[in-house]
Amino acid sequence: MAVAALVLYLVFIAAGLGWKSYRQWSATGSTGFRGFHGRPGSREWLAGVGFIAAMVAALLAPVLQLAGFVAPVGTLDHRPIQLTGIALAVTGIVATIGAQQTMGESWRVGVDTRETTALVSTGVFGRVRNPIFTAMLTFAAGSALMTPNPLALSGFALLLVSIQLQVRVVEEPYLLAAHGAAYREYGTQVGRFVPGIGRFNAQG
Repeated sequence: MAVAALVLYLVFIAAGLGWKSYRQWSATGSTGFRGFHGRPGSREWLAGVGFIAAMVAALLAPVLQLAGFVAPVGTLDHRPIQLTGIALAVTGIVATIGAQQTMGESWRVGVDTRETTALVSTGVFGRVRNPIFTAMLTFAAGSALMTPNPLALSGFALLLVSIQLQVRVVEEPYLLAAHGAAYREYGTQVGRFVPGIGRFNAQG
């Protein structure tokens, strides 16, 4: 199962980041990567560092399990749980690619406050404001269940916290500044990561 987890991780990186970045560059002349910013120790910086560390942990977890350096948590090391993990991981890959396609040329990794991209609120973005992050978390949860060792589980928890920070501290303030009332109204109607949950209140 660790081999399958590693293969799916590589597919996720290749399809969700590599191929999309190439398509973005072909269409716009930009890869879409804006990086992570912030003063060292700031919440913005912690979000970026945490995100990268979580991705590294997700890669190392199956590798180290294959090498015998870490072992699955006994209560989670069962075939039904691992099969559920495969289903979640595959769903996460497909959902990531689908949401990226809907986002089109507005797709970015990170934020550049000097640019303003179109506000996408159609398709799956009409149900949740951050479907790519939701899909990534779905993939990460599935990957962790495939090789449920302490590193994989810790990496998922770190990714969850880092994405929450990135969205709440970096992306939402940027989108509010860039799109003003349009984004605020959108946020009152559409949930942050799942439908109906995390909507803005009427006062913002």
